[in-house]
Amino acid sequence: MKKTTFLLLVTLSIIFSSFTLHKFYVSVTQIDYNKEQRSLQIITRVFVDDIEDLLQERYDDSIVLNTKEEKSKVDGYLYKYLTQKLKIKVNGNDVSFTFLGKEFEDDLVICYLEIENITSLENIEISNEILMDLFEEQQNIVHVKKENQRKSLILEKGKSNGLLNF
Repeated sequence: MKKTTFLLLVTLSIIFSSFTLHKFYVSVTQIDYNKEQRSLQIITRVFVDDIEDLLQERYDDSIVLNTKEEKSKVDGYLYKYLTQKLKIKVNGNDVSFTFLGKEFEDDLVICYLEIENITSLENIEISNEILMDLFEEQQNIVHVKKENQRKSLILEKGKSNGLLNF
């Protein structure tokens, strides 16, 4: 009886140890071309705990997001980081974005960005290395919408940029 119980416990421990939790590292960026406003409106969604880890490592180890203790410098750090890791070319020309702000939704931080003075969108080249410097497995999904056309990219370390033609 003891031997059977022991074998059962060993078997169960082997089975359950093979099912370890694996965290999924992903961000999603939506870029919409607004012809009337002549702008690209960008929304980037990143997991709060991942971007918090990054901001703590890079800028200030006391940063805590989405709390009353959140430091006023967080928006500046986010803008600085995003300008380093998210690069966009429209019709072959480098463009820069304005950081409009952020909000929290469940376990996500949502960053709002805008690129103005875009008279047409024939092609867009995107380099998105958000969180790739912290997580090897990071994938960044980018969706671009122009009128009724929608195109997407999945970017990862070693292939962090792509070109979409409209």
